[in-house]
Amino acid sequence: MDISIVVPLFNEDESLPHLAEWIDRVMAENNFSYEVVMVDDGSKDNSWKVIESLRGKNPCYKGIKFRRNYGKSAALNVGFGVVQGDVVITMDADLQDSPDEIPELYRMIKEDKFDLVSGWKKVRYDSKLAKNIPSKFFNWTTRKMSGIYLHDFNCGLKAYRRDVVKSIEVYGEMHRYIPVIAKWAGFSKIGEKVVQHRKREFGVTKFGMDRFVNGYLDLMSIMFTSKFGKQPMHFFGLIGTLSFVLGFVALIVVCVLRLMGTISLTNSVWFFLSMFFALLGAMLFLTGFLGELICRNSSTRNNYLIEKELID
Repeated sequence: MDISIVVPLFNEDESLPHLAEWIDRVMAENNFSYEVVMVDDGSKDNSWKVIESLRGKNPCYKGIKFRRNYGKSAALNVGFGVVQGDVVITMDADLQDSPDEIPELYRMIKEDKFDLVSGWKKVRYDSKLAKNIPSKFFNWTTRKMSGIYLHDFNCGLKAYRRDVVKSIEVYGEMHRYIPVIAKWAGFSKIGEKVVQHRKREFGVTKFGMDRFVNGYLDLMSIMFTSKFGKQPMHFFGLIGTLSFVLGFVALIVVCVLRLMGTISLTNSVWFFLSMFFALLGAMLFLTGFLGELICRNSSTRNNYLIEKELID
């Protein structure tokens, strides 16, 4: 199969028929074999009925329905788990991403040998104050911290080699950092393509301003777990050891000064500081040891309640 398209959605029943018609036309014009995996993230409207209708007309359409809303990362992660195409395309369901971009994205993966190609919405039709300005600052910060020079990390329109989506895990709200996750997984050939951004025709945006705050917290989490997730002792143990040694040496100095009659232990702030650093070092070392045992593995982190499936 040439292409798998993963479409996470939440309350998009009005836009889905138009999106499906557009995708089918592009696929037919380019003679692609394809599948479209629509992941309904707990919609309260008629989105699932629309997916069932699309499936009845075209077996290339597959559907997964969550019992409740888990978020875009969860929808993408579950979709990545079932795709079969050589190239995987992700796009939003709100018609702001253009399926006409798919052939060139496919070519860049297959011919230019990119692991991942991220869309760049160079011209946007969103609110400048609510989205454009915060998004530019967010992308600038992510570039500096990750070393990946993309202009639009959060663009929903992306293309991947299948190996990439089968090798990464997306949870929480980390979908906007998939290029960072892919890089740390060893997929370093990451490209960018200017894509068309369209005005929303139906419904309203599902994201608020809190996504920027949560986004930075997720970035810190990715940067830490990528470097120390498998060996947390390298982080906590190093800092803990340095703190313990500093406190222990300071304690010896304080005790020597006390024996010389220079200071009084109960009235010296240096005594309490030395004890503080020694105890802090021991606690950090213990934290690293426990983290090494846990190693950030959780058996339920990516378990989601699926109400219905159409993936045969």
